[in-house]
Amino acid sequence: MAKRRVEEEKSQRLDKWLWAARFYKTRSLAVEAINGGKVHLNDNRVKASRTIKADDVLTISKPPYEHVITVLGLNTQRRPAVEAQQLYAESEESIAKRQQLHEEIKSQPLGFRHEKGRPNKRDRRHIIKFTRQQE
Repeated sequence: MAKRRVEEEKSQRLDKWLWAARFYKTRSLAVEAINGGKVHLNDNRVKASRTIKADDVLTISKPPYEHVITVLGLNTQRRPAVEAQQLYAESEESIAKRQQLHEEIKSQPLGFRHEKGRPNKRDRRHIIKFTRQQE
């Protein structure tokens, strides 16, 4: 019995680790992401029940961002965010890529944001003006 417990401490289910490391708020969301192909272990698509261990490389896609992390430790309980961040290390290139994408998204103009429902008076005037120019 004690031998089995030692083995369990060396590996952990992927969905449980993602939840404990605070990448997903619930285990069911973690399972959904894994089944949807958003999480890869060592560049391979895996199932939620796959066990992971230290030094495994995970690629987690949370559009529009992608995290490439190395597992440093395992924790069966969900702990505070400061402790959860000690369970993994994100690669420098992944951090740089995410920051660059963040800046690109931030610098893009917002453009026309269409609200749901009917157009208001001002929008209707713009639509009429635009359609009359086309004729």
